[in-house]
Amino acid sequence: MNAVSQTGPSIRFRGRSFMAMTLVADGPLEGWLADFDVWLQRSPGFFTGRIVVLDFADTAQSKADVERWIGELATRGVRLVGIEGVRPSLVDATMPPVLRGGRDATLVVTDNVTDSATTPAEPRKPAEPVNMLVERRIRSGQSIVCLEGDVTIIGSVGAGAEIIAGGSIHVYGTLAGRAIAGATFGARAQIFCTKLEAELLAVDGIYRTAEDIDDAFRGKAVRVSTADETLRIAAL
Repeated sequence: MNAVSQTGPSIRFRGRSFMAMTLVADGPLEGWLADFDVWLQRSPGFFTGRIVVLDFADTAQSKADVERWIGELATRGVRLVGIEGVRPSLVDATMPPVLRGGRDATLVVTDNVTDSATTPAEPRKPAEPVNMLVERRIRSGQSIVCLEGDVTIIGSVGAGAEIIAGGSIHVYGTLAGRAIAGATFGARAQIFCTKLEAELLAVDGIYRTAEDIDDAFRGKAVRVSTADETLRIAAL
C-alpha cells in the first residue's frame, strides 16, 4: 500500500508595524479625566479606529489603579491595544498586554545632563520645535507624526493617509487625507496646502470632516486656522 501524505493548511506569519497614539497617565486620574473629557467634547470620534497605547509612566500603584484607568477610557470609546510603564505583576490576562521597546515618532536627545542632587532645579523652559520635512508622496494608510513641531510635505497626501503635527502642517501638493495640527502647540498652529481635497481638517482639537468643508474651497490653495473656537478656512 502506498503511503499518502496529507498536508495541513498553511498558516503564514508576517511582521508588520503600525503607528500607535500613546496617552500618558501623568497625573491623578480624576484631574486627567476632566481635561480629557474637555478635549473629547471638542474632538468627538478622534480615537475611533485608532491604535491607542496607555503609558502609566510608573504611576500605577496597584492592579485596581490599572483596571480603573482602562475602564474609564473604555467608557469613553478608547480601546487600548497595549500598556506601558507598569509593573507586569499589576497586569492579568484580561488586560491589554504590557508592551516593550516602543519609540516616539521623533526623538531629541541632549547631552548636557546635570546632577540633580547638586544642581539647583531651573524653571522648565518651553521645548524648542523640532520640525519634520518629508519629500515624498504620503500614500493611503500611511501616517506621519511629529508632535514636537511642524510637518512639511513636499508631495501629495493621499486619501486614507494621515498627518499629525504638534505645530503647523504645510502640504505642497494635494491634501486628500487627514491633517491634524496643533496637537502640542494648540491654536498657534495652522494648516496650509496648495490643493484641498481633505477627508478631515483639525487644529487644536477643532475639526471639520469632508462633509463640512465648503465646496468653494475644494481644489484650491487654502489656509486653515482657529478663531473663537471655530475652524476657519480661507483661500490663499
